[in-house]
Amino acid sequence: MSQPTVQTWIGSYQGIPIGYCELVQEADGSAQIGYFGLLPQWYGQGLGGLLLTKVIQQAWQLTSSRVWLHTCTLDGPTALANYQARGFKVYDQKTELVELPSQALAL
Repeated sequence: MSQPTVQTWIGSYQGIPIGYCELVQEADGSAQIGYFGLLPQWYGQGLGGLLLTKVIQQAWQLTSSRVWLHTCTLDGPTALANYQARGFKVYDQKTELVELPSQALAL
């Protein structure tokens, strides 16, 4: 069984860290954005969208089939809109045992 390849990236603005992501190259050839986060002091400045755009570009370097991620109500209040503004579409929605909605998105 093959293992996924994981990359961790730090996003910076003017040399200052603003967030991070973890990209996972899955055994099926797809690329998952395993984690994506923006530090709270950078919220509301448009940098989350810019960082996500760069993360998506990097993810597409790992695959030609699909880039995907999971999001849930524990993510920031603008997370889903940010993902959808960059082309992600909801392809599955679940309510987990803890009754938190979870959405899977793909490009």
